[in-house]
Amino acid sequence: MKLRPLGDRVVLQELEAEEKTASGIILPDKAKEKPQQAEVVAVGPGGVVDGKEVKMEVTVGQKVIYSKYAGTEVKLGEDKYTVVRQNDILAVVED
Repeated sequence: MKLRPLGDRVVLQELEAEEKTASGIILPDKAKEKPQQAEVVAVGPGGVVDGKEVKMEVTVGQKVIYSKYAGTEVKLGEDKYTVVRQNDILAVVED
């Protein structure tokens, strides 16, 4: 099963949360902060959204940083995804 986003929506798969602090303390699951970094797995077509022309600026495979409370979480099988609007993506992570 695949997700195909519509309009200016982007499907993200979260990257793993940090399991240790910088000082080496191991964090239990409840203490882990929701990661804000994810990989783009699907991109909508863009087009006219809310009366404005939207050009999609992200592509599949890019790593991005997105707003902390943005999007809708979706679970397909064992995989969890977050569907966000493109304007909820704050930055593209480049190596």
